[in-house]
Amino acid sequence: MRYIEMFREGMHVSDVYLCKNKQIALTKAGKEYGNLVLQDKSGTIDAKIWDLGSPGIGNFETMDYVYIDADVTVFMNSNQLSIKRIRKADESEYIPGDYLPVSRKDIGLMYEELLGFIRTIKNPYLHQLADSYFVNDREFAKAFQFHSAAKSVHHGFVGGLLEHTLSVVKLCDYYAGYYPLINRDLLITAAMFHDIGKTKELSAFPENDYTDDGQLLGHIIIGTEMIGERIRTIPGFPEKTAAELKHCILAHHGELEYGSPKKPALIEALALNFADNTDAKLQTMTELLNAAGDNNGWLGFNRLLDSNVRKTTEF
Repeated sequence: MRYIEMFREGMHVSDVYLCKNKQIALTKAGKEYGNLVLQDKSGTIDAKIWDLGSPGIGNFETMDYVYIDADVTVFMNSNQLSIKRIRKADESEYIPGDYLPVSRKDIGLMYEELLGFIRTIKNPYLHQLADSYFVNDREFAKAFQFHSAAKSVHHGFVGGLLEHTLSVVKLCDYYAGYYPLINRDLLITAAMFHDIGKTKELSAFPENDYTDDGQLLGHIIIGTEMIGERIRTIPGFPEKTAAELKHCILAHHGELEYGSPKKPALIEALALNFADNTDAKLQTMTELLNAAGDNNGWLGFNRLLDSNVRKTTEF
């Protein structure tokens, strides 16, 4: 199989891919064309069907596996497919596992490393709370390891939520060691829990799309509710500790316009916001540069980074 990350301008592709999204759009001249997003485990790519009336264009829908004949072109400094023929693939023509984007890191080892941080939490209530989800709740642990951290912006792959969370925990561990005023137990616990709402905000793969609760509430509110529900099962859990932990979750996007119901009022909440933002933006840049392949020029404007970007010159 020729994976999407291997595509280069001028290639002809004849293979099966997952149709992640299908829309019918109009050109400026008013002609209908197919606007698709195709996916395999190496990533996604935009694809166009310019001649919907061609006899080579078969019937298919979003989330179908499709066999395509297409040419790789470049538009706005990104690879794109111009599809000549497409049909729904037979089950014998593909292996579903080839179409799920997966973390390049070992998911099992990452989870063991995350559990190691729980063992360093000294506060008995926070320790028990973390254990109740990440150690004792097998259904949650499985979902957490399998989930992505986003639909498309960053860490949008199997294991992405775990990879992002572990990175944020490590950054927070550094902050706690460097700034003595930080309550390490609170910050590490908040870092582990800051995105757990994404297990309910986004559906499982291969869809990896927003659920009704995700659209209506968002992962910050969902995660805060999940923590509150579990805290109420732990006898004697201090009210102030519960409120401070919830505040860190509610404020971890930093600004109201970025979706946080509250702005950081605690040093731990501020540290969590910085760690989350650092990992999200550096991963976004990493994925953008990796997707550029051999393109060493300017890659265009990125909304999350709010900048036009390119690779660093290699000396």
